[in-house]
Parts: sequence; C-alpha cells; structure tokens
Amino acid sequence: MIAPDEYFRSDVLSPLLTGMLRRFRSAAARTASLFGADRSGNFALTFALVSVPTLIGVGASIDYVHAYNIRDRMQDDLDAALIAAVREVDTLTEANIKERVKVWFNAQGKSAGIGYTIDTDTIAISKSNRTIQATVQGVVPTTMMKIAGIDNVNVKVAAAVAGPATSYLEVYIALDKSASMLLAATSAGQTTMMNIKNTSGSASNCVFACHEVEGGPWKVGSSSYSTLYSAAKAASVSLRADVAVTAAQEVVDLIKAADPTGSRIKVGLYTLGETATQELAPTYSASDAITALKTDKDLTSATSIAYSYFDKSLAALSKYVGSAGDGSSKDSPLKLVLILTDGVQSQRSWVTTNNGTATQNGTWICVKSKNDKCVKYNTAYFPDQPKVSPLNPNWCKSMKTNSATVGVLYTEYLAIDTDWGYNGTVGETMATSGFKSIWGGTIKTGVATSTTRRDYIPYALSDCASSSDLFLAANDPDEIEAGLATIFQQYLGSVRLTR
Repeated sequence: MIAPDEYFRSDVLSPLLTGMLRRFRSAAARTASLFGADRSGNFALTFALVSVPTLIGVGASIDYVHAYNIRDRMQDDLDAALIAAVREVDTLTEANIKERVKVWFNAQGKSAGIGYTIDTDTIAISKSNRTIQATVQGVVPTTMMKIAGIDNVNVKVAAAVAGPATSYLEVYIALDKSASMLLAATSAGQTTMMNIKNTSGSASNCVFACHEVEGGPWKVGSSSYSTLYSAAKAASVSLRADVAVTAAQEVVDLIKAADPTGSRIKVGLYTLGETATQELAPTYSASDAITALKTDKDLTSATSIAYSYFDKSLAALSKYVGSAGDGSSKDSPLKLVLILTDGVQSQRSWVTTNNGTATQNGTWICVKSKNDKCVKYNTAYFPDQPKVSPLNPNWCKSMKTNSATVGVLYTEYLAIDTDWGYNGTVGETMATSGFKSIWGGTIKTGVATSTTRRDYIPYALSDCASSSDLFLAANDPDEIEAGLATIFQQYLGSVRLTR
C-alpha cells in the first residue's frame, strides 16, 4: 500500500500512472471484445473506449500538478508562519506561540479555498534552543483520478526555523577613528566650532575638532586651548566620534537584553584607521564592553587616527573575525561585523605639510611650511598623496567569504562647500578619484563618473554590507546613535530555515 503523501515521489508516481493506464487498457480491450462478433460495430464507440486510458492519464497528470502546487503553497505558508513566530520565541509562552502559528497558517488555507489546517500537537518548540518545527498534512480532491478510485491525494510538508538571536553569536563592533569623525555632530555644534576664535581674534572657520595644533591658541571663555579639539570640548560640542561610542553602547545594551545570562553572545570592540586594532577581545561580559567604551581613550574622541586605509584595516579586521560557524555551539558561533564609518579612504597629510597651515587661493592650495614658503597644490589632486576616495567594497569581501555577516552604518559625510579641503577631495568627482586606477574599484553600472565622491560613498558602503537591509545612512546624532542598534535588531530578526 502506498502512503497518500508518497504520491509525490517520482519513483512512485511513474508506476502508479503506468498501472492505471494498464488497468484501463485491459478494461477497454475486454469491452471492445464484446462487440467483436458484430462486424457492423460502431467505430466511434470503439475509439472512445480505447481513448479512455489516455484521457485518464492526462487527467491524472493534471491532478498531480494541482496537488503539487497546493503542496508548494502549503510549504510557503508554513515557512512564513514559523518565521513570524520565531521572532517572538523569547517573549511568548509555548502555548501562545503554537496558537499564533495555528491561527495564521489556518487562515491562509481558508483564504486559498483549500482547507488545509495545522494542529498544535504537530508544532514542536524549544525555547532553550529557540527553534520551532512543524509538520502539516492536507487533502487535495482529485478530478479525473476519481475514475481510478482515487478521490483525494494527501500532501505533507515540514519546516523548522532557528533565529540568529537564539544561536551562539560573536558581534564585532568596528568604529572609524579617522580625523573626519571629529566633525561636530549637530548644526549648532558646527556653528560653535566655526565661531571659535584664536587669541588674535580670527575665527576658526572649521567644523572639525582636530587634535593637531593649527592656528591656535583658541579662546573659549577666559581660557585658551592649543587645539580645536580641546576648545570644542570646553564649548561642550558633541562630535561624531562621541556619538559613535553612544551608538556602540546601545548595541551592547541590546546584546545584554538578548542574552541576559551572558552565555550565548560575545562582543568585541575594534578601531579602524591605518589598520584595525582590537580594543576589547570578544567577551560574554556586556559590562566590560560598556566600561571600555566609556574609558578607553582609543575608542572615544580623545584620540583620532590621521590615516583611513580601509584596504589595510578591513583586511586586518577580517583576520580578527575569522570564519563563522552555524551558531549551534560556542565553538561554532555565527559572526556579525558592525562597521560605523564615513567611508572615506584618505590621509590627513594632504591638509598639513611639516605642521604648516593651508589656505585656498583660487583653484590652488597654498600650503605654508615652517619657513613660511608657499607650496602650491591643485585642489583636484595633491601630488605624492594617494587620492581621497570612497572605500572599495571589495575590501569587505573576505569577511563575507568567511561566512561572517557585515552590517554598515554610514555617518553621512556632509557637503561643506565653503571648505577648500572638501572641494579639493570629497567634493571632487569620481572620475578624478583614483577609485579604479589606484584603489582597484569598479563604479556601479548606471552611476555617472561625474558623481561626486561624497555622493558615491553610500553606493560603496551599501555594497560592503552583506545585504541592503543591513546598510543604514544617518546624518544626525539621534539617527547615528540608534543606527547600529537598528542594524543589529534587523539581524536578530532574521531567521534560518533549517528544513
């Protein structure tokens, strides 16, 4: 006896149809023999009898295709029901989860007019492993196969899901430490920065709180400061580097909420500049991570790195991350890399030469050295310096090749049209960026080379991320602070079908 749900196996279906055709041919032959003595027999009747098996075979094929399509629909609906339910495996009781799966799945069967249902007894939930499994059977009425005594075909599907939030996981938070992250985080802060004056009474006209000594001392109240960074802090200006730390803290808070016992999710902290530096090795202690974010000067805005070499830093970060597992054990964790950056490949030495100062003169940059001599540089390109460019998303590939998931928060690089440094670098076009000739990148199809380097950054960073839903752009402090957490939650909300 063939079990009803076995009709869909090819090695069963072929003999089944062949047997049906054989029985009907035999019946047709016997019926035709009754008319054998009557030489005036009706040819049309004989032809009809002989054609019955063929018609039945065609009809059976139609029934089979219909049942197969219903089975496909059942599978999709079951997958969707379990995916929706596993997102709440940590917040609902097993009984509530089963009821939600049942109500949602049965509603789909009813709306399709098919009438398949699921019984809660067939749903298995493991809250400790955060997995859900279910098996469903449905009955599909036949049409032509009824002639062969087959009124229905039973179909059966099964599915199982597990969420990353429920697996062993290592999260690598990497913060961009380039000088451009010292941009004042708000418009008000940028205005304050622009209006800070030196002891000679000249305004800084700069929105970056740099650590280098340039043009000071700077006055804030009755005190003077050697760097714009010190002056900005005295004026209570929040910088993007400060906001980045808060964004990382929000992710750590979510990790602690998702893994209150500190037994499944590790978090590590890294900085990106000339290379990648491990500030805190992956740990189950969320408290240690928060402490590091608050006290480690290499993570806060108290320090910055003059060079943004993503070709080197992302390669180094990839070595720290290593290969990801399937999340089934501590020795085989899933791995998520969260990168917060403005995405610009650059080095600060194009701004200063020999600790001198730079001013704009038409289309030229006059960089004054210590002996006060003026050296001219064209704003479109600074000789002997690698060109400022969006990062090449191919530099993110090694992490993804090793099965790690990459999420990227882009802290949008603001257009500063009044700044000669911006106009000569990020404000220039992709055609002059060296994106291909120097950095080996390929401009996306459909994007004009006349696009500014600034406007191309989100294309590059989106391609760096593992998927579009793990890329986010933010341009104000609130968005930046919430951005990494949003990407982390998006990742936790995804699931893996394990069937």
